[in-house]
Amino acid sequence: MPREIIRHNAIYMQVADQLAQAIKGGEYEAGSKLPSETELMKTYGISRPTARAAVSELRNMGLVESRHGRGTFVRPQTAPASALARTITRSGKRYEVPKMTTKEQPGVTRAHILGTHAELLQRREEDADDAFSADHLMTDPDTGARISHRVMIPLDVASEAPALAEAPDAPVTDLYTHLAEAGHTLTWQEFVTARTPLPDEREVLGLTDASPILITYRVTYGTDDRPLMCEELHTAAARSRLVYRITPEKAPAKRPRQTKS
Repeated sequence: MPREIIRHNAIYMQVADQLAQAIKGGEYEAGSKLPSETELMKTYGISRPTARAAVSELRNMGLVESRHGRGTFVRPQTAPASALARTITRSGKRYEVPKMTTKEQPGVTRAHILGTHAELLQRREEDADDAFSADHLMTDPDTGARISHRVMIPLDVASEAPALAEAPDAPVTDLYTHLAEAGHTLTWQEFVTARTPLPDEREVLGLTDASPILITYRVTYGTDDRPLMCEELHTAAARSRLVYRITPEKAPAKRPRQTKS
C-alpha cells in the first residue's frame, strides 16, 4: 500500500523529505543502496519523473550519490568537511592566506571578461576587455578535497604593475603585494553562490554525481574602490564549509539634528 503523502508542497519534495528523514533516522545506512525509481513509484504511488526528481533533490542535499550503472547510494554523513578559511592577514605590504596544496602546475590563458566576471570587475562586455586567466588546481591538506581556483587580472591592471603581467599565475599573496607596491590600498569583498556543476567541473573536482558545487568570487579593490582582480573558487558544496572572520566596521557618525530658531 502506498505511503500517505501530505500534499502541501511539491510531491517530489515531500518524497525527498521523507527519504531524508529515513536516512537520518538510520533506516538507510551509509553505503547502502537507495530504492530504485520503480520501487519508489510503488512505495509512494508516484510517477517516474517525480521519483527521479526526489532522488535529484536528495543529491542536492548531499545525502546520496549516484554511481553510473549501479544505482544511488547513501553517503557517509560523518565524512570530513573541508573548512576553507577565507581570511587574509597582512604584515606591511606582505599578505598571507590559508595554505593549500598545489596539485598541478597552473595554466595561464588570455580571455575576454564576460558574464559574472564583467559584472564584478565593472566592465562592459561590449568593450571586449581582456584579462589574464590563471587556473590553479589545489587540494585541502586535511581532507584531500579538490579545489579549483581561477584568477582574472584585466590587462590594463597588469600593465600598471609589470610583475602581474610577468607572472599572473604567481601565488595570490604575491599578486596582492604587487598591487600594494603599485600604490593601491587593498580591500576585498566576497560573493558566494552554488549551482549544479558542468561535466568538466565534475571531472576536475573528482565528483561522482551532479551534486552542487560551492562558488566564491573574491574581488580585490584598490584606490577609489576600483576593482582590480577577481578570484573564483569552486569546491563540492556538500563536503565544504567557508569560514570567515567577521570584523565589525565603524558605523558612520550620525549628523546632529538641526533645530529651528
